[in-house]
Amino acid sequence: MTEETKITKLEAGMPILVGGDRVVHVSAELAAKFKRGDKLIVVRSAAADGAILHVSKAVDALAADAVTKAFDAFEAQQSASDEQFTRFYVDFATRLSDDEIWDEIAKINEEDVARAKAKGRSTTRLIADEKMRKNMLDGLLQWRDLASRRDKVINTIQHDGWAVDEVVSPCGVVAFVFEGRPNVLADATGVLRSGNTAVFRIGSDALRTAKAIMDLALIPALKEAGLPSGAVTLLESAEHSAGWALFADPRLALAVARGTGRTVDTLGAIAREAGNAVSLHGTGGGWIIADETADPAGFEMAVRNSLDRKVCNTVNVICIPRGVADVLVPKLLSALEQCGKKLGYGYRLHVTEGSEEIIPKELFTRETSVNRANGIQHELTATVWPHNQLGHEWEWEQTPEVTVVAIANLDEGIALFNTQSPLLVASLISENDKAHEYFLKALNAPFIGNGFTRWVDGQYALCRPELGLSNWQNGRMLARGGVLTGDGVYTVKLRVRQTDPDVHR
Repeated sequence: MTEETKITKLEAGMPILVGGDRVVHVSAELAAKFKRGDKLIVVRSAAADGAILHVSKAVDALAADAVTKAFDAFEAQQSASDEQFTRFYVDFATRLSDDEIWDEIAKINEEDVARAKAKGRSTTRLIADEKMRKNMLDGLLQWRDLASRRDKVINTIQHDGWAVDEVVSPCGVVAFVFEGRPNVLADATGVLRSGNTAVFRIGSDALRTAKAIMDLALIPALKEAGLPSGAVTLLESAEHSAGWALFADPRLALAVARGTGRTVDTLGAIAREAGNAVSLHGTGGGWIIADETADPAGFEMAVRNSLDRKVCNTVNVICIPRGVADVLVPKLLSALEQCGKKLGYGYRLHVTEGSEEIIPKELFTRETSVNRANGIQHELTATVWPHNQLGHEWEWEQTPEVTVVAIANLDEGIALFNTQSPLLVASLISENDKAHEYFLKALNAPFIGNGFTRWVDGQYALCRPELGLSNWQNGRMLARGGVLTGDGVYTVKLRVRQTDPDVHR
C-alpha cells in the first residue's frame, strides 16, 4: 500500500465501508483522536457489527515488534533440542519455588490488587497466592515430564517403492490475550513444548505482576536453557488496542482469547479478518439439568461441588423438573446455603418467570448479604429473572449466585441449553442410563457430565495446563476438543521417502 492510498486524516461523518454492502460513519471523537500513521480496524461480528476501532501508531508498532521478536525466535529455535525446552520448564519452576523471588512477585501483585480494588474491580482471579503458585509449579512440571511430539512421525502410508510419513511440526507464533490472571504466563508456555513461540497481552490489572514474573523467572529461564529471549514475549501495554493490534497481525499461527464475552467476540472477529486461526472462550457458566429420576443426594452434591468459586465452569443455571421440584428444591437450597456459609456470605437465586411457584415465597422478601466487587450489598435472596435471559453469566465474588428454571421434562432442559446457554458445559443428574446416552447426542456442548461442572479444566481433567477452553457459541471445532493445550498446537508435514528411484505416475 502506498502513502497515497493510506488514510492520513479523518473527518466526523466520513463513511467507511463495512462488509461490502454497508457503511458506518466516523464519530467526532474518533476523528479528533486519529493521527497520521494510526490504524483503523472495522469489526464485523454479532456483538460489535460495524464498530470502528482505533489503534495508535505507537501501540501498533509495539505489537508488531513483539510479533517480530516471536517470529524470529520461532525460526531460531527450530534447531533447539527437546532437552533445552525441558531445561526451561525446570529452571522456570525452580525460580518460582525460590521464596525470595516469589516474595518480590507477591509484593508487586499486592500493589496490583490494591489498585484494582480501588477501581472497584473483581480481584478473585488476580491474587497471586500460594494456591496460584502451586498451580503454576504443577503445570510447569507437567510440561517438563510430557514427551515431546515435535518432529515425531505419527503415521506412515506405505506404497510400492515409496512411503509417506505424517510428521508433527510446530505452527509458529501463538498470540494470547488474557484477563487479569498472572498464572496464565506459566500455563501458556506449554506452546514451547511443541516448538512454538508466544506473545502475551494481559489485562492491565495484572500487567505489573506479569512483568515481574517475566523479569524474575521466565526470561532468565529461557536464557539458562539457551532459548531465544523472544520465545515468550509480553506486550507491555495497558491499552485495549494493543490486543486488537496483536490479533490483527497476519503472521500469527493461532490467536487465543479469554475474557468477557463481548471482548472475546471482538478479538475473534479481528483475528479472523486477518486470516488467523482462533481459540476463543469469552462466556462461561455451567448448567445442571435434572430429570424425574434424579437422586436427591447426588443432585445436592453436584450443585454444592459446582459452586466452590466463580470461574467459567461454575454452575450458572439449574433446571429442575416441576414433577420433582418438591424433592429437589430443598436440596438446591441446602447446597446454596452450605456454599454461602463456607464462603462467609449468603447466596443469590434468580428465578425465571413462570418458575416462581417452585421456590419458597419467603425467599423473595428475605434479605441476604452479598459480597460484590464494590463492597457488601444487602439484596433479596430470590428475585424474578426473564425466561429468555438464561445465557446471562453471574460474576460473583464470595456469594454463590445461580439462575433456576422449572422444566416440564429433559427435552425442555436440553432445548433451553441449546438455544440460550454459552454452549460450554452441562451435567445431567439422572439414574436413567438411556437418558444419559440421549443427553450426550442431543446436547450441543463440548463438555458433558453427570455430576459437578467444575471438572472442565485441562490441568485437572487431562493432566495438562490449559491455554484456553472453547465453547461452541461460534460453532463446533474441526478435529479437536474444547481444551486447548500447549502440545495441541501443531501442524502436520508430509514427507515422502523413496526406496525405488524409478517411482513415477
